[in-house]
Amino acid sequence: MIDQRLPKYDWGLKVKTTIDLFNDGSYPDREPEALLAAEGSEGEIVQVGTIEEHNVPIYLVEFTDGAVVGCLEEEITPAMA
Repeated sequence: MIDQRLPKYDWGLKVKTTIDLFNDGSYPDREPEALLAAEGSEGEIVQVGTIEEHNVPIYLVEFTDGAVVGCLEEEITPAMA
């Protein structure tokens, strides 16, 4: 049995993106490959889950424009207040 990898970040944390985030097809209201959040965009983690197949934490981040995007740990970093 594989141990579940614990998330690095918690719900409610203010974060910013470390890269541009593009639609991989999982955001149905936007065109494929559309920019969802530019590098440096700020938001708040509203839910933390796990991608079961890979045992990887996934973070739902609500950005200031209202978009809610699933992000991996390497795609976000805590925002400085």
